[in-house]
Amino acid sequence: MKELNEISGEILDASFKIYTELGSGLLESVYEIVLAKSLAKRGLNVICQKPIHFEYDGIVFTNGFRVDLFVENKVIVELKSVEVLRPVHLKQVLTYIRLLKLPLGLLINFGAPTFKSAFKRVVNTQEDTKYKFQPLPKIHYQPKEN
Repeated sequence: MKELNEISGEILDASFKIYTELGSGLLESVYEIVLAKSLAKRGLNVICQKPIHFEYDGIVFTNGFRVDLFVENKVIVELKSVEVLRPVHLKQVLTYIRLLKLPLGLLINFGAPTFKSAFKRVVNTQEDTKYKFQPLPKIHYQPKEN
């Protein structure tokens, strides 16, 4: 089983390759498909658009949100294709990892002018939360053969 740093390193490497080869300006969905396929080729388990079910204060939210990529059941990857990341984008990832009780989330913006500004690690420092995570059945990415 791969460790978090190894997984995030693979994601960083694959993202950098895609960023340099494809550049910016494509739809977020294109980057999602390409990155998922690249990570799967590297032997990582990737789930695209994973629906998340959670409960808060007795209210059950089915499909409360969707994670762009869920890698090795350990790391969420939120993708953007915008000119500038906003604080709300980082807060979105932080909320996701807190709800999922995960230690790490990655925010990758393929619309950024440089890759250094495109890649953000978001760490969950909250040890306990009041949320309950209940995953729905896994939906695996199946690349289409042409």
